[in-house]
Amino acid sequence: MDIKEILNQSDRFAANAGCSITEVDQQHAVAVMTVTEQHLNGGHVCQGGALFTLADLAIAALMNSAGQLTFGISNSIMFVSSARQGDTLRAEAAFVADHHKIPAVEVRVTNQEGRTICHVTGMGYRKNASVPR
Repeated sequence: MDIKEILNQSDRFAANAGCSITEVDQQHAVAVMTVTEQHLNGGHVCQGGALFTLADLAIAALMNSAGQLTFGISNSIMFVSSARQGDTLRAEAAFVADHHKIPAVEVRVTNQEGRTICHVTGMGYRKNASVPR
């Protein structure tokens, strides 16, 4: 089983939020989500936590792609524009630094028109253990 299958099955929070990994290799990862009514905040746009969950799933896929268990230790999100109900969002993660202990990743979340919705950076800590299957 590859990391895409493992995380799509085991990350229940992301799955319940409608997020799934569609691509992953050791250089980049992509997660997708369609904004539904359940993702909307009081302003009738996609809630920031839903956007972060999508980006975080892409980060997890990339940081764990080599099979070594890695947990997030620091993240930052910058909201650029709003996502609305019906938007199909794509979070693409790429390494800034693939350090053996503390990797760093950037994620760009875009909508179906290619418009940037948010930008996320993340750092992780690699454990001396394999990703659980």
